[in-house]
Amino acid sequence: MRIVLAGGGTGGHIYPALAVAKEMRRQEPQATFLYIGTTKGLEARLVPREGIPFEAVEIAGLKRKLTVENLRTAWKFVRAVRRSAELLREFRPDVVIGTGGYVCGPVVYAASRLGIPTVIHEQNVVPGLTNKFLARVVDRIAVSFEESLAHFPRKKTVFTGNPCATEVMHGRAEAGRQALGIPDGRRIVLIVGGSRGAKAINEAALQLLPMMGDEPDTHFVYVTGEVHFEEISSRLQSEASLPPNVTLLPYVHNMPDLLAATHVIVNRAGASTLAELTALGVPAVLIPSPYVTNNHQEKNARGLEKAGAAIVILERELTGESLRRALAPLLRDTARWSAMRERSLTLGKPDAAASICRLLREAGKT
Repeated sequence: MRIVLAGGGTGGHIYPALAVAKEMRRQEPQATFLYIGTTKGLEARLVPREGIPFEAVEIAGLKRKLTVENLRTAWKFVRAVRRSAELLREFRPDVVIGTGGYVCGPVVYAASRLGIPTVIHEQNVVPGLTNKFLARVVDRIAVSFEESLAHFPRKKTVFTGNPCATEVMHGRAEAGRQALGIPDGRRIVLIVGGSRGAKAINEAALQLLPMMGDEPDTHFVYVTGEVHFEEISSRLQSEASLPPNVTLLPYVHNMPDLLAATHVIVNRAGASTLAELTALGVPAVLIPSPYVTNNHQEKNARGLEKAGAAIVILERELTGESLRRALAPLLRDTARWSAMRERSLTLGKPDAAASICRLLREAGKT
C-alpha cells in the first residue's frame, strides 16, 4: 500500500502520523510512504529520522479576521495545492491522510481534486479551521474524542482514538525505572510540560519540590524542557532545595518506558498526551495551556475531569501549593488513585493506530 502522510507544525500533529506509519509497517512491511510537510515545522527534522521520504510545500495559516496577510496566504494556498498535486501524481498513493496543521489543507484538498481517497484525523475535541474546511471534501474522518463526532458529518466520521495511544503501549516499566535508577518500591510522579517545557509548570514545580522530601515512598521525575534546564538546575542547586527523591531532566527520550512506570503525571493537556495517559490508565493533574487555538487543551482536559480520570488546574490558578493539594489525595488515598486509574482506562483506545490503518485500507479500496 502506498500512503501519503500530511501534518505539521507541532508534535501533536506529527507524532500521530508517525504512529500510523509505524503500525502500518508492522502490519504491512511492504507499505511505502511519503510525508508532505513544511520546512519550518518540526516535521522537517522528525520525519527523516524515521526513514520516511519527506517533501515540503510552502503554506501559512489564516488569521481569524480579514487582513492583507490573508490575501498572501490565499495565494500561497493556491501554489501549495499545485505543488501538492505534482507530488501526488509522481508518488501515486492509494490513500492520503492528514493529521492536522496548515499543510494538510493543500495536500488533502489536492488529493480530493485528483480523485485520490482521503482521510483526516482530528486530535482535539473541537476541530481547527483546516479540518473544518477539509471535512467537506474528504472520504473519511477519524476523531480522537467521542465528543468530536458532533462537529463532523456523522456518516463518514469514526471514533478511533489517537494513534499515539498505540505507540505508548510498547513501553516497559522496568526499563523506565532502570534508566533512572528508581527502585521498584517507589511510586513515580512525573512532572513535565511538553518537549520544550512550560514556564508556569516549572515555576510551580520549583515551589513544590522542596516540600516533597517528606514523601519517601515517592520519587519525583521533573522534566524541565531543554531550554529551561540550566536555569532550573542552577536555581535548585543554589537554594539547596532539591530533595534526594527528585530526578531533574531536560528531556526524556524513552517516554513510553517512563510512562509505563508512572503512578501520577502532571502535564499539559495536548491530545496526544491524553491518548497516551488513558491508554495506560495514568491518573493525571492537568494544566491546560491557555495559549492554544480555541482553548482546545482545556476542552480536552475537562473531558477527562468529567469522567473522573484527571484533576484540572488552570494556569492562572497554578502554584506550588495548589499543585501539592491536587497531588495529595492521589499519593495518600489508594482508593481514590485506583478509581481514577479505572476511569482513565475506560477512556483509552490502545488500538487506535490499528483502527486508523483499517480506515485507510477501506478508503483506499473505494
